[in-house]
Amino acid sequence: MLTVVPTPIGNLGDITFRALEVLKSVDWIACEDTRHSKRLLDHYEISGRLMALHDHNEEKQIPEVLAKLTAGESLALISDAGMPLVSDPGYRVLRAVREADLPITVLPGASAPVTALVASGLPPYPHRFGGFLPVKKGKRRKELAAALEREETALFFESPHRLMSTLEILSELSPALGVVVARELTKKFETIHSAPASELFEHFKNHQAKGEIVLLFHPRF
Repeated sequence: MLTVVPTPIGNLGDITFRALEVLKSVDWIACEDTRHSKRLLDHYEISGRLMALHDHNEEKQIPEVLAKLTAGESLALISDAGMPLVSDPGYRVLRAVREADLPITVLPGASAPVTALVASGLPPYPHRFGGFLPVKKGKRRKELAAALEREETALFFESPHRLMSTLEILSELSPALGVVVARELTKKFETIHSAPASELFEHFKNHQAKGEIVLLFHPRF
């Protein structure tokens, strides 16, 4: 069986008992970054066999994954943080396993977009998660403008290096728009900033953003 196992988005204590049981019992653990995952596994004294499965090798790893499962071996799929497949590798492998009619189960667990949505104070539904915003500023502007036309809460991942540029775009499109910047969720230096786009743009001019960021807004709030 292939088991999709969410891992903590920051605080190592947020892993579930069931996730630990699976990681201790499977034959193989497929990791986005084996070095990163080893820190989590070492923390819980888990010594399973690891295989790398990331954006650059996922397609090539499909035959090996299918061969292991067909041979009766069990495999857990994890990413660096949170729920695998959600802006992380794994979709192509999972689809191939499903098409091969091999068993799959998905464990519930930590997810940065859901955590940020609940903490934001914005309407929880309807909402739309758009993954990472485009790198190019023109495409990013179009994506944000389209989100402002929808009657729903928009959620995006954003790089700390591009946050200022994104807030600048939102300040130009809708200065009074209420924006939430949720940073380093569940970690020691977690911050959740909620203010009009223009104010957040000015704030982050003087306070460089670091860490992992979820950006949220609703056109009516």
